Amino acid sequence: MRKQTVELIDDLNGEIAAETVEFALDGIAYEIDLGDANAEVLRRVMAPYLEKARRQTGAKPTRGGGPSRARSDEPVKARAWARSHGITVRDRGRVPQSVLEAYRAGDPALVAA
Repeated sequence: MRKQTVELIDDLNGEIAAETVEFALDGIAYEIDLGDANAEVLRRVMAPYLEKARRQTGAKPTRGGGPSRARSDEPVKARAWARSHGITVRDRGRVPQSVLEAYRAGDPALVAA
């Protein structure tokens, strides 16, 4: 019988780590091994941002060089917004850039005629 043990080392201070913390920023997923104190600091620093942030559902962070072009739910919301303002949009396919820009600005007058 063989038993294998994995010991996590805190990536910041080299001490024994308690957990691996996963997070994503600008479409890039990260993980870092942290002890209890450093994990608490990270969560405390992130808390004000997380309180205001929207959770993404169903989409995984990309590993590209920057943020993805649109949030996964943005086209659905933009279509609904456009229709509520009398703007005709297709049910499928790409949402026109002018509609997305108007949706983001909250101004239906920005949609190209």
